[in-house]
Amino acid sequence: MTVTGAVVLTALLWPTGDDDSGGAGKGGRTGAAREPAAEPTPTKSYALSETPATLPAVRDHTPARGPGWRPAGKGRVVVGDERLAGEARLLAGELRLRYAGKAEPRAGDVHLGLTAKNGKGDEDAANGKDAEAPANGRGGKDGRSAEDDAAHRESYTLTVKDRTVRIAAPTDAGVFYGTRTLKQEVADGRTAPEGVVRDRPAKPRRGFMIDIARKNFSAEWIEDRIRELGDLKYNEIGLHFSDDQAFRIASDSHPEVVSDDHLSKDRVRRIVGLAASRHITVVPEIDSPGHLGAVIGAHPDLQLRDTRGTATPGAVDISKPKSAKIVDELLREYAELFPGAQWHLGADEYQALVRSDPEASYPQLAAAARARLGPDARIQDLATAWLDDRAKTVGPGREVRAWNDGFFRGGVTGVDDRVEVAYWTGKEIGARDPVEYLRDGRKVVNYNDEYLYYVLGQPNDFTYPTGQRIYEQWTPRVIRGTAPVPASYDRQILGGSFAVWCDLAGAQTQEQVARGIRMPLRATAQKLWDEREPTRPWQEFVRLADRVGQPVG
Repeated sequence: MTVTGAVVLTALLWPTGDDDSGGAGKGGRTGAAREPAAEPTPTKSYALSETPATLPAVRDHTPARGPGWRPAGKGRVVVGDERLAGEARLLAGELRLRYAGKAEPRAGDVHLGLTAKNGKGDEDAANGKDAEAPANGRGGKDGRSAEDDAAHRESYTLTVKDRTVRIAAPTDAGVFYGTRTLKQEVADGRTAPEGVVRDRPAKPRRGFMIDIARKNFSAEWIEDRIRELGDLKYNEIGLHFSDDQAFRIASDSHPEVVSDDHLSKDRVRRIVGLAASRHITVVPEIDSPGHLGAVIGAHPDLQLRDTRGTATPGAVDISKPKSAKIVDELLREYAELFPGAQWHLGADEYQALVRSDPEASYPQLAAAARARLGPDARIQDLATAWLDDRAKTVGPGREVRAWNDGFFRGGVTGVDDRVEVAYWTGKEIGARDPVEYLRDGRKVVNYNDEYLYYVLGQPNDFTYPTGQRIYEQWTPRVIRGTAPVPASYDRQILGGSFAVWCDLAGAQTQEQVARGIRMPLRATAQKLWDEREPTRPWQEFVRLADRVGQPVG
């Protein structure tokens, strides 16, 4: 039976130097007493190592013979580039080792290094060489596609050899993911196996979204999820912080819209900083022009009303310039608070467009559409123009996304090409198949509500998703329902996000939510890191999740 790091003791018989001729050796003495033979010296021979058991699973491992590595009292974490000090200090604290700064590694140490972006990462990792490489990974693509380049930036190698661990990557993010693998390898007193791990993600967007507008989750709960996500190699957390029920982040430009229970800006900065230390981008969402009930509560003059004067829930009147002014002021204010590259603009469920004849129900919107976009324009075109305007407000330096039901078929205008489709459902009026967006060249982030929506209280035929179903049936190409889109569109699918929605906020406590999403989060992490069919049966995956979650030592 092969066991990682197993030791076999082999007795070697050393030559005695005896001569059967009976004569004296050259220069020797006849009849001299023989010296006793040397005692056999035991030597260690190690079994070939096994692939490390981690979550998500590593994509490739080259086995080797050797003792492996375990953290010990005199071990250190050292770096070849001081830009990796944050990753090194975090790992040192987790493994109860000493951070020793920039130094050459010795037996028992962990070395973190940046490699050149020329494909020499494996060689550099094995030899402990560091090359000049941008820590943020903004280098040339060397002929790779955008998706391949993203995977390269987050790739890493982890080498266990000569009782030393070397983690090397083109960027600090890749190094961080290597430290997460090592942390799991040695959890629960285990030994990191000898050999070389070469690993990279399948998808560049690996996200978790939480609806903090409908339910007031504590800052501590959010921070705990960030630590959990970091260990699972997620790189996004979405905060849906504005909706009909509440507005949950302090505002200087419009304090009147903020709910009593909310996060201060200082606390948000702490959350963003913690996320950055785990290479996670916080993706904010102010949903508009629907789901703005909290803003309307403070500005009732913005309420959309039909010809009978009936208020349309959550919807602002987008024919009024003040509606755009307030939303844009909020977007600009939060640009400083959320410095990440992604922003979610919402754009779903604008209730004016669910009427059988929107133009007849809302003549003021129809008139505004024609005035701005021409005589053939409809209300859906005005909503499209609203989305494009908000994308411009966020700015060209950010990647923006909107829910798929904010994109309309036909019309005289279309959503800007840079806006990504956050595909969540095929149940909306005029539902469009994901292939329609992909055929148009759109990039898609998968939020498939069939697998990835955890809706509190399970209203509207929703059921709590299970990790097993995600693990065994879902892939990033399963965007709507249960059927995958053709493989030819795979590169346009940027990744996916598991989402918690709090439609019935009191249905679960935040502790119950954390327990309920534990295995679905792990299953989603596995499929976003490696979309291929898993090799471990589900029950073994569950046992592994329990094991790698144990403390080190």
